[in-house]
Amino acid sequence: MPQQEQDSQQTFLGFDLSTQKLKAILLSSELKVVASADVKFDSDLPEFRTTGGAHAGPNKFEFFVQPVMWVKAMDIVLDRLVMQEVDLGTVVAISGSAQQHGSVYWSKHGIAALQSLDSNKFLHAQVDDSAFVVNRTPIWMDASTSKQCLEMETAIGGVTKMVQLTGSKCYERFTGPQIRKIYQQRTNAYEEAQRISLISSFLASLFLGKVTPIDYADGSGMNLLDIRTKTWSKACLNACAPDLEDRLGEPVSGFTVLGNVSDYFVQRFCFSPTCQVIACTGDNPSALAGMIVDKNWLSVSLGTSDTLMMSLQEPPNLEQGHVLCHPTEIEQYMGLLCFRNGSLVREAMNKSDAKGNWETFNELLESTPRGNFGNMAIHFDEMEIIPKAKGTLRWNKEMDISSPDAKKGVVKFSSPQIEIRALIEGQMLHHRAIAEDMGFLFGSESKILATGGASVNKSILQVIADVFNAPVYQQTESEAALMGAAYRAAYACYINENKTTDIKSYRDYILSLTPNLLNLVCEPNKDSDSIYVPMLQRYRDMASTLESQ
Repeated sequence: MPQQEQDSQQTFLGFDLSTQKLKAILLSSELKVVASADVKFDSDLPEFRTTGGAHAGPNKFEFFVQPVMWVKAMDIVLDRLVMQEVDLGTVVAISGSAQQHGSVYWSKHGIAALQSLDSNKFLHAQVDDSAFVVNRTPIWMDASTSKQCLEMETAIGGVTKMVQLTGSKCYERFTGPQIRKIYQQRTNAYEEAQRISLISSFLASLFLGKVTPIDYADGSGMNLLDIRTKTWSKACLNACAPDLEDRLGEPVSGFTVLGNVSDYFVQRFCFSPTCQVIACTGDNPSALAGMIVDKNWLSVSLGTSDTLMMSLQEPPNLEQGHVLCHPTEIEQYMGLLCFRNGSLVREAMNKSDAKGNWETFNELLESTPRGNFGNMAIHFDEMEIIPKAKGTLRWNKEMDISSPDAKKGVVKFSSPQIEIRALIEGQMLHHRAIAEDMGFLFGSESKILATGGASVNKSILQVIADVFNAPVYQQTESEAALMGAAYRAAYACYINENKTTDIKSYRDYILSLTPNLLNLVCEPNKDSDSIYVPMLQRYRDMASTLESQ
């Protein structure tokens, strides 16, 4: 077969092991979707009795999963691809994305089982409960490690030091505190654990037939990796648990070719013996890879919580944000900001001021001018993450930080129109202010990518365009983390095959094969900057006033 024809038949396989399902996607050499399949944990694997893909533990804030459920899901998802008559022999590279922060504890037997799989048997019949020394493994939902967080931060010299080293203060859901809790409460299990994987490296391990390294980006969500040197921080390891470095293995770049797929998959599913397994990463970094955006883009996800993702040249020391190693640009960083008061606050005002009708809500929003006659509001119904504040504060145009009533503000604005615009403008001024604090540089090249449930609301997107003074786009492909996994597999193949110095960047390579799946939704009005830059300082004054109460 001619080389060109052979290349055109090559495919790339991506997986996303999220909280509620495992999904696979097969992309052609032009990065078009050839096939996909998924397994929903609650409905397709009822024997595990999960709710939303997890179990609540016996104690407060505990959540866990049995790892063998994920193994069984892999059996099923590959069978579903085969049932669609997908030729897995065309797959030249595999990579994956997985929910961040969860950990998997391999037994000696489990590692041996991975290396001697029998292709006549199901994967889950061999990598079973005995493969893991912890069968109720904690996932990102678990927030039961406040004690361990405090211990780790104290041991290395405080919160600031932890942020400087690892990009985040100690968070209960992060892997380091979770490992420490296992070490303290189940010491025998920890001592018997030969290796510890993140869920992403666990996924890669199944395909490789041996335990694989953790990649830099997902490793950044552990409170253990020095994000500047991209090596495990000795201070953090020592603060966490003994002999941990050997259990974690050396971290690697997200484009690392780990090796060829194990014989099990060659014999059982007809994969090519030369199919390469690429390092897998966490779902947030993989989503950034799937968005194919550069340093000028800010991703704004409008969901229950509003989340901002951005590329950064240097890591800021921001106590309440997350800085991770960038998934595709080795010298850059990824900023992640989460805001608790998102869609639920918008929905509450829709019910109270627009009778639950979003069309009415949008009409009221659009009927008021940009700047809202100087009326501004902060609505932190729940304790906000940044700044740490709770409550509602409204200022009319006469008020500023020196006003006698600044802390009290006004009780209510004169109309639902003003209330609604004050809420949406206030939320977006909040997001912009914290993004600037994190180090995102707004300028003439800035663009916004809107995702999440509320990104269908064009009226809200127009406020975002105006407040950020940047055009707003939507992505036509919704599963960015899954696409990011397959894209990274394709790019890792490309750089591994091209030994020349003239190698395209990740973004340029992907866009040379597939059009950027982005639609321009709205652009800022010409007077936006003159309206919202002064409001930004006023917003900061309001936030500091609310925080001080």
